[in-house]
Formats: sequence, structure tokens, C-alpha cells
Amino acid sequence: MDTIFALATAPGRAAIAVLRLSGPATSAILSALCRRPPTPRRASLRRLRDAAGAVLDEALVLHFPGPASYTGEDSAELHLHGSPAVVETVGAALVALGARPAEPGEFTRRAVLNGRMDLTAAEGVIDLVEAETAAQAAQALRLAGGGLHTLAEDWAARLTTLLARQEALIEFEDEDLPAPLESALSPDLTRLAAELATRLAEDAGAERVRTGLDIAILGAPNAGKSSLLNALTGREAAIVSARAGTTRDIVEARLVLAGLPATLADTAGLREAGDEIEAEGVRRALHRGEGADIVLAVLPCDAPPDEPTLALLSRRPCLLVASKTDLGPPPLPDAIPVSAHTGAGLHTLRARLEAEAAALAPRSAAALLTRPRHRAILTDTLRWLREAEAAPLPELRADALREALRALGRLTGKVGAEDILDRLFAEFCIGK
Repeated sequence: MDTIFALATAPGRAAIAVLRLSGPATSAILSALCRRPPTPRRASLRRLRDAAGAVLDEALVLHFPGPASYTGEDSAELHLHGSPAVVETVGAALVALGARPAEPGEFTRRAVLNGRMDLTAAEGVIDLVEAETAAQAAQALRLAGGGLHTLAEDWAARLTTLLARQEALIEFEDEDLPAPLESALSPDLTRLAAELATRLAEDAGAERVRTGLDIAILGAPNAGKSSLLNALTGREAAIVSARAGTTRDIVEARLVLAGLPATLADTAGLREAGDEIEAEGVRRALHRGEGADIVLAVLPCDAPPDEPTLALLSRRPCLLVASKTDLGPPPLPDAIPVSAHTGAGLHTLRARLEAEAAALAPRSAAALLTRPRHRAILTDTLRWLREAEAAPLPELRADALREALRALGRLTGKVGAEDILDRLFAEFCIGK
């Protein structure tokens, strides 16, 4: 196993830069760098020197002998002065001593492989690193702290007990087994299935909390879509012009609604395209609207309702926005009147958007199923439990319970972990 290192803090100039090491040669590398190795788990101030004895930096050094470390291996942290030059020279010294730069997510991957955390906790770690809002961070902390692991272990233990009882009833059919063994099996199975179904229902909004919402702004050219995006985000994210067709591609901007991250997308105006570039822009606009969580259909107050936008309203639910209210009355009575020019109505529109966001991503203080993978596995486990409930023969019930246990094992990585390791850790940043 190689010894790896990576910068754990953001690159560039800073007060402090933290280099992490992990692997079997960590202790030897620290001895070579510091000449006087630090006491384990105690911060020590040391001068770091290269092989020629030249001082590289005066740093705070911490040594974490395995297996009681983040990765389960001998690990260390070098708290350097945060100049790019210091980081570069210390990195070169580490390479000369036999270490290599880490791949994305390699530290956490080693933690999983060494049993320091399971797949669900690793997913929580990456969600925590990428969290933009407090709601995302709280949800990620529950996952990284082992919340789903604990739940899955409890379910697996109960499933194992159910399977053992069923196997005993099959194996010792002619024996005088205790009556409660059989009488408790069916109610316990039903309770476990109901618990999984409840968890799936209660955690329905957790995925959207993690990924955020997608909001598309659609409407005719010059309807005020770009001005609305700029007004809602508070910055000049999109070009605003009186010339029709200014927006050809999708312009995105981020904002926070009810504590949830959202991507606001300004799109090309809906009309009969004059050239192939504009036609592609209209196609992308309609496609974005089809996949969006919320569509803002913008109708300007200085023009009659246009046919493409009215056709859009007939295809899917939209939030109607009457733009340019400083120029005339709303074209439809149920549209929210706003003016990006004066700011009128923006507070009302934002409040409506926050209400929509809260409804689409209801937050539970105990939500743990944050990824499609979690829901798919639990849905599969529940399907096998339902089959076990309905099984006409004891042998078929035992088979269904075994499949349920195998499906549940994929959640924490006890089964089929190799299938998702590469995909999961490719999402990580280097140094984590």
C-alpha cells in the first residue's frame, strides 16, 4: 500500500495550509522531515527539512498512528505556512521520501476499506464538504455520523433473527419448537416492512435537500425573464436588452430558498425561431422546463398573452408571473405581479417560491435517505419483505428473507461495495 499525501485546505495563498499523509511509511517520513518525531496525537512544533538538511518550513505536526485514525492507517497532518511556495517544496520533499499525491477521495476510500466507516458515512462526508446551506449540512452530518448505518444495522439484525426463526421452523419441522417462535414471526415481519415503508415516505424530501431545486424561467422574448433572474438573485447574472432573442443559451444563477439551494435558469424566448441557433435555444428552454422542479411562466404586462407561453401552461403546472407591472395591468388574474425595475412584488414572489420549495422538499429532523441509491435499495428490500409476507410456503418465505437481507447489505457496503466505490469516490475532492 502506497503512502499518500494531499493538501486538505484550499489551494492558493492563506495563513495556514494543511497537508495530510496516510500510509505505512508515514512514521518514517515524519522522522526524516522532523529529525525528532512528534509525540503521537499531540501537536508539536517542528522544523521540516529536506534530504540535504535545508529548512523547508516551521510547522505544527500531528501524528495519528493507525488503526485509530481517519483512514485506519498511520496518518499525519503538517500545518504549514500557507504560501504556494512552501506547499510546493514540502510536497516535493514528500515525493522524494516515497509518498505520492492522493487521488480524489482516496483518504475516505481507505477509511471505508479499513472499516473506519461504511459507504453511507462516506456519502455523508462528501455531502458535508459540498453543503451550501445549513439544512444540507445538518442532513449530511446525520449521515456522516452513522445515522443510516445504525438504522441499517438494526434492520439487518432483525432480518437475521426472522430468517433464523424461519430456517429453524423448516429444519426442525417435526420437533416440538416453542410456540412463540412461529406466532411472532409474521407480526415481526409486518412491523419491519411497515417501518421501512414509513422511512421511505418520511424521507421523500431528503434527496432534494441534498441536490437543491431547479427553477426554470420561461416566456416570450422580451417578457422580462433576464431582468427577473437578476432581481431575484440580486446581481447582474444575465444580459438584459430590449432586443428580442438576446438570451440564446441557458443562463444559471444560484440562490437560497427556505434554507434550500436552488438553481434559477433564464432561458431563450419561446417563439417561432428565426434561425437554427435560436431554434436550438428554444428547444433547450422547453427541455429545461420539462425537467424543472418549478417553472416560472413570465407574461409581460405590456403585451397580450403569447401563444407559446399559454401552450406551456396547458402542458404542465407553472407559477404565473406578470412582469413589468409598472407598464400595465397583469394579463391574467392569477399571475403574481412584479416589476424588476421598481422591485414591486418581488417579496411576494420570493415568499411564494419559498413555500413551493418547502412543499417540494419537506425537511425531517431525522431524514437519512439522501441519495437515489438509498431509496432504490430500501425499496428493493421492502419488495422482498412483502414477498416474504405473502409467501405460500415456508421455503419461499426463507428465500425472500435471504434476498431482503442481501439487498439491505448493499446499503452499507457489506454486499456489492466494489460496484459503487469508483463512482462514489470520483465525486470527492483531493485531500478528503
